[in-house]
Amino acid sequence: MKETIKAFKEGFQSDHFKTKVLYASKAFQTVAMLKLIQSYGLGLDVVSGGEIYTALKAEFPVETIYFHGNNKTPAELRYAIENGIIHFVVDNRMEVELLSILSQEYDKKLHVMIRLNVGIEAHTHEYIVTAHVDSKFGMLYESENCQQAIQIVQTSDHLVLEGFHAHIGSQIFEMTAWLAEIDKLVGYLKEFDEELSLNLGGGFGIRYTESDRPLPIEETVKELVRYTEEALQKQGVTIQQLMIEPGRSMVGEAGTTLYTVGFIKQTPHKKYYFVDGGMTDNIRPALYQATYRCDLATKLTAAKTEKVTVAGKMCESGDVVIQETFLPPAEPGDILAVYATGAYGYSMSSNYNRALTPAVVFVNGDTSRLVVRRQEYADLLRGEVL
Repeated sequence: MKETIKAFKEGFQSDHFKTKVLYASKAFQTVAMLKLIQSYGLGLDVVSGGEIYTALKAEFPVETIYFHGNNKTPAELRYAIENGIIHFVVDNRMEVELLSILSQEYDKKLHVMIRLNVGIEAHTHEYIVTAHVDSKFGMLYESENCQQAIQIVQTSDHLVLEGFHAHIGSQIFEMTAWLAEIDKLVGYLKEFDEELSLNLGGGFGIRYTESDRPLPIEETVKELVRYTEEALQKQGVTIQQLMIEPGRSMVGEAGTTLYTVGFIKQTPHKKYYFVDGGMTDNIRPALYQATYRCDLATKLTAAKTEKVTVAGKMCESGDVVIQETFLPPAEPGDILAVYATGAYGYSMSSNYNRALTPAVVFVNGDTSRLVVRRQEYADLLRGEVL
């Protein structure tokens, strides 16, 4: 994680405008993770009251927190304002109207970035593409709702138009879509007298399997900066700041999930290795048909002669961790390591089937430390009224 954070920070620099890397904390958010992010001077992208609460407990600087989300509740917006958050990435006109009211009520200057749907689709899985013209996220710049939202901000005494935000998808492995996004966003700036900021979102792909070919981080963000500088010069406009929001790409490949192999079963056409987890600690295979690599950590040098399906223990036919892979012959008690689970594993975990969420350990060289304790049965009843 440290190497990746450094690559983003060192590559994303410009001599012509300010730059800021915001960590998209929905990928993996714990106090320990936020402390690490903070130590490198990055900003933070949060999407809920709970993520704000965690950031506050981590003593994250509130002036560098950006509050996202397509349906922030009035209670969440009040909580954010009362705790000093001033940056809001707004999704729709109704949110701008509510922020205008709240900013006057609290007599606070709030900085608004309007999330745009730029109509550019990165070539990713249908469920994780976020820039369809009918996407739940953002507004079309030309739409009446968007223009009204901009007008509300510009005529408000308490709202400041900070700029525009867009996010075109996840697991992006080529530059074309990003460059098209930059052209779109820079083109909108010609209509404004004030110097605004742009946020390009995230979506930097990672290596889940051998077929994935992620772009090198430092070179990629350098190219994003260079192309933005060029586009601004062509259009004759300037910006205050350029931002990006990597999440998965900072933590995904750093994470490994360790399972214990339990029963082994042969069916007419398949061999199953059952493990002591599954969709409760990694919902992505069931949700996105996501694929992963794995090894038997206890038999790393053994020949992989068994064609197997790694399945979880939850009462769902779709609870399959890896559909088909080759592994050494296993025995109950062997440790199975599944790679690249750092993003959206722990953060999307659940107690379905009353399963317990696993512990999280940070490892650096030959040192390790527990950062999230393993759940106990008593935790399952903590919220119940008996």
